[in-house]
Amino acid sequence: MPPSPIAPPSPAGPESTRQLRRVALSGLLGTAVEFYDFLVYGTVAALVFGELFFPGADPAVGTIAAFGTFAAGYVARPLGGIVFGHFGDRLGRKSMLLLTMGLMGGASFLIGLLPTYDTIGVWAPVLLITLRVVQGIAIGGEWGGATLMVVEHAGERRRGLWSSFTQMGAPLGSLLSSLVVTLVVAMPRDQFAAWGWRVPFLLSVVLLGVGLFVRLKVVESPLFAEVKKDRGEARLPIVDVLRRPRPLLLACCVGIGAFTAQSLLTSYLIAYATGIGYARPQVLTALTVSACVALVVLPCASALSDRVGRRPVVLAGALTSAALAFPVLALVDSRSPGLLILAVVLGHGIAQSAMYGPLGALLTEMFGTRVRYTGASLGYQGATLIGAGFSPMIAGSLVAGSGNGTPVALLICGGSLITALTVWFVRETSNTSLSGSATERSDSPHTQEISA
Repeated sequence: MPPSPIAPPSPAGPESTRQLRRVALSGLLGTAVEFYDFLVYGTVAALVFGELFFPGADPAVGTIAAFGTFAAGYVARPLGGIVFGHFGDRLGRKSMLLLTMGLMGGASFLIGLLPTYDTIGVWAPVLLITLRVVQGIAIGGEWGGATLMVVEHAGERRRGLWSSFTQMGAPLGSLLSSLVVTLVVAMPRDQFAAWGWRVPFLLSVVLLGVGLFVRLKVVESPLFAEVKKDRGEARLPIVDVLRRPRPLLLACCVGIGAFTAQSLLTSYLIAYATGIGYARPQVLTALTVSACVALVVLPCASALSDRVGRRPVVLAGALTSAALAFPVLALVDSRSPGLLILAVVLGHGIAQSAMYGPLGALLTEMFGTRVRYTGASLGYQGATLIGAGFSPMIAGSLVAGSGNGTPVALLICGGSLITALTVWFVRETSNTSLSGSATERSDSPHTQEISA
């Protein structure tokens, strides 16, 4: 794909502010598409994919197999981070973001058209996994590019708050997916299994169209424009990132807690809660309320990180998540719909959102402009792979073996403690200047080496 037109760096002013708002909206819609598609997949996988694509298996085995296809998308994410990060750091951010959004929405739409096992046999799960991998590759490049575009356009202007718009795409996508799935699961079971499950995937084309319309109006990052003007692009960004791997490893580990809690308290919760007696609408209602709370907590946590720093906010969220892991599970196990809502709001809407909110700014600030797309994408996607990719499948296996939900709480607690420990080794980045040295920062050891 040819590089998109590059806007020259410009000082803060009315046009700059308008572009920043447009970029923030673009990031919000891009992440909303990402999470809508991924969470619709996780929800439908928990409800019917076992019987539609893996028939004849024990119900528990079918659910695990369905979540195995869920994990396949996460495995592909780092590859997407490398590929789109490379071209994003070489050619520009905008063109890659248009491509990632198109691939993501297109793959989701095609999943809605897939024949099931009864129609084409083993090709059904093969095609499902293939499209899931395409989704994963696209998402691997989406978040990093969308977030750093917002951060680089913001410059020194409240980067945490502005980057929260990209982060807010997660609960917005979750909210939209929950609302759509709630409507279709109200259908009679046979109709839902026959065709109703396809509707949420097919509707993703609407989000895709709106997102592409907004994204086409966004101009290239001014910081990348400076690098391009000086012909300072990294020849092989992945090599530069891996040459000094410490910030990449820290970026991966600091996000593990947020993604472990997110996957277990959204996608996996549907299978777990319905398995112990909750009705599907009750679980989806809890997820909807939690998403609404997260839409408030995320910008607040991100704005707070501009004032007190990224590290204290992420640390507070991680410790809160660890402390609430077992109480949240106890509330879920109460089999009370009201307490289920309280559990998801506490664990996901508040604690997880406090960890997740500042990550957008934190991860992008850890890398210089020449390698920022690659570094931030790999850090984020590495965290999702470790924290979220396998958590539902592991939790499903452990719960099936133990007969209780204790492993779920242990996984949430363990992931949160990893984040809390990693925060101590990450240098505070909220006061890091991104402008004025766009080319030089990425070559400096201090950019790639993050001291305790």
